[in-house]
Formats: sequence, C-alpha cells, structure tokens
Amino acid sequence: MSLINDAIRAELTALYLAEDRHYHGIRHIEALLRLLAEYRAQFADPEAIEAAIWFHDAIYDSRRKDNETQSAALAADKLSGKVDALRLGRIVTMIEATATHEVPAFDDAAAKNDAALLLDMDLSILGAPADIFDTYEDAVRREYGWVSDGDWRAGRGAVLSNFLARPRIFHTDVFVTRFEALARVNMERSLAKLGG
Repeated sequence: MSLINDAIRAELTALYLAEDRHYHGIRHIEALLRLLAEYRAQFADPEAIEAAIWFHDAIYDSRRKDNETQSAALAADKLSGKVDALRLGRIVTMIEATATHEVPAFDDAAAKNDAALLLDMDLSILGAPADIFDTYEDAVRREYGWVSDGDWRAGRGAVLSNFLARPRIFHTDVFVTRFEALARVNMERSLAKLGG
C-alpha cells in the first residue's frame, strides 16, 4: 500500500512544479517512478522507495547545501505516524544519502540493496542517450543560472570528475550493466565541453 496519499502527492507535486525546477522537477520524479515500476521486483520495500522518490528533492534551492536534509525532515514530518519508526528512519536516511550518492551503512542487507537501487535510479540520467543527457546538463545549468560561467565550469567539472574517479558510478550490477559505459562517455564529453 502506497505511503503517498493524494494529499501528500498534491503537496509535493506543487513543489516540483515550481518555475525554478528545470531538472529537479516533476519529470524527474516521474522518471524515477517509471524505473521503480520497471525494477519493482528487485526491491524489498518498494513502497518505502516510492516515498523516498517523492520526497528526495522536495526541497530544492540551488543556493543551499542542505536540500537533502530539509527534504528528509519534510518526509519525517509528513510520514510520521503512517509508518513505524524503523521504516521511517530508513526512508529518511535514503533521502539524505542522495546528497553524496553513497550507500548508507544499514545493518539490513535488503535495506542496503534498496538504497543502492534508489541511488542508482537517481543517477540513471547520467547514462541516458546523449541528447537526453545534454538536455539534463542544460537544465541543471539553468537551475544554477546565478553562478558565473567560470564558477560553473569549476564546480560542475569537480562533480563530474568525482563521479568519474569512482571505480563504479553505479552501485548495483544491473545499473552498471545498463548505464555505466554511456554515463562515462557522457560525463567525459561534458567535461571536455567545460574545458576540464
């Protein structure tokens, strides 16, 4: 049974429809929900993942560094009393993990796998076909329209270089197989365009 009722869905959708959401908007959430539907059988707690998807970018201000923390706090507030404390804690922790895209150190192997799959879905845009990836890059740049070109090139270059330096961008074998190679090609191409 979904943890996201109509009232919560409407409230979150309104946040995701804000004019400054060029990438981190409702289309991103819908894309992740489609991936959840596609990989649903691989999740131990797909309803918790659905909730994490809906809340993970609920608060988004490109000038702030605490968006994931604020989004997790909103989830904790809105879902309190609807799920048990342990499950809610996992949802909150998974939302917070989207800040670094490092899998949380859950004791429960199933929860750890769910978190890895969620993080991989969130990064799947990196392995999209070139035209879709380029549209994503342009949309993120628009969200950071207040940043000078020089600072953007340095900051975005650092983000891309950090991902490329990882042995694997994606945590799960299924996403490595599907997205890893193209993600590396896309990011290398983007770095070259940035002058990095």
